[in-house]
Amino acid sequence: MQTLRRARAGTSVVFAVHGAVTGTFAARVPWVADHADVGPGGLGIALLMPGVGALLAMPLSGRLAHRHDLRTLTRTLILLWCAALILPALPTSIFVLCPLLAVYGAAAGVADVAMNAQAVVIEERYGRSVMSSFHGFWSVGGLAGSVVAALAARAGLDARIHFLVTAVVLAVITVAAASWLLPHRPEPEVGAPPAFALPSRAVLPIGLVALCAVFAEGAGLDWAAVYVHDVLGGATSTAALTVSAFSVSMAAARFAGDRVIQRLGPVTTVRAAGVTATIGAVTVVLGDQVPVVALGFGLVGVGIAVVVPLVFATAGRIGEHPGRSLAGVAGIAYGSGLVAPGIIGGIAHLTSLTVSFVLVVALTAVMGLSARVLRPAATPSPR
Repeated sequence: MQTLRRARAGTSVVFAVHGAVTGTFAARVPWVADHADVGPGGLGIALLMPGVGALLAMPLSGRLAHRHDLRTLTRTLILLWCAALILPALPTSIFVLCPLLAVYGAAAGVADVAMNAQAVVIEERYGRSVMSSFHGFWSVGGLAGSVVAALAARAGLDARIHFLVTAVVLAVITVAAASWLLPHRPEPEVGAPPAFALPSRAVLPIGLVALCAVFAEGAGLDWAAVYVHDVLGGATSTAALTVSAFSVSMAAARFAGDRVIQRLGPVTTVRAAGVTATIGAVTVVLGDQVPVVALGFGLVGVGIAVVVPLVFATAGRIGEHPGRSLAGVAGIAYGSGLVAPGIIGGIAHLTSLTVSFVLVVALTAVMGLSARVLRPAATPSPR
């Protein structure tokens, strides 16, 4: 049992590291845009590239999870993700920014699948819901990254230096935490999945819920700071702190999420989450004061917080190749989250940033209405 607790602690740290990289980048998006000299339209195009990279890389994740020890794979891919943080701060033009963001997205996607596969193994051995707490640590990492980024932005620190130092620190933490992860390989009688596996029909409905939730998450993380700064005229530091408020709300809801799921069940939980997130998105669209809009982003964070862990936990129990199912749902989810900023930017370029968040209102409503697809299966998948 002590080994399992250590594995849970190590996995929690890995999730926090992944979130810290994401939060660090998200809070410095305005700096990256200024450094590359791109406006909202160009930034929207550039922020589509991480989604392209993730969508191309994630179908490979199932085969990787089958061929390699999960502990080694997770450590390696998280270290690559830390190194990828350095890339977005380097370009001075959109033509260089786009391919580097594609590499950044690919690293994010494959690392995400590996750490969630580790989390699914631990949840199975616990025999109860613990996935939400792992994603809670992801949000804590996102909060820590965004808070440090807000302080760096206020101090006028060059993001190239900021990202490099952050990447090195997080890499050291990853190496230490990974020694506690569980070694795991699939059962020998289960054949290898295809090298490039697209989502199966069984995971597509779950992927729809993931798409809605992660789109809202991506829109909040990457555009909350820009929204407060450009639409409401808030200071750069205040804008960065809005991302922190978003991350705080998600973290709090996720740490409470496992108990809520055990009490209400996944379907009722996601329906209530959809209502909360939709109210928050409407508040963002209609609000004209920074505190009101920050509250709206917070409600969106609370609403989508437990949905993503439920999606991954459900996908990890489908089919004889859980790694493939995870990769399929993660491809839809991460692709959604990473293209969301670009789509938001494109709509903002054609209309306004406020109008673009109407799409978030629609998707959070669909998320709640589709909750029934997360109903637990009658029997577990073969291992």
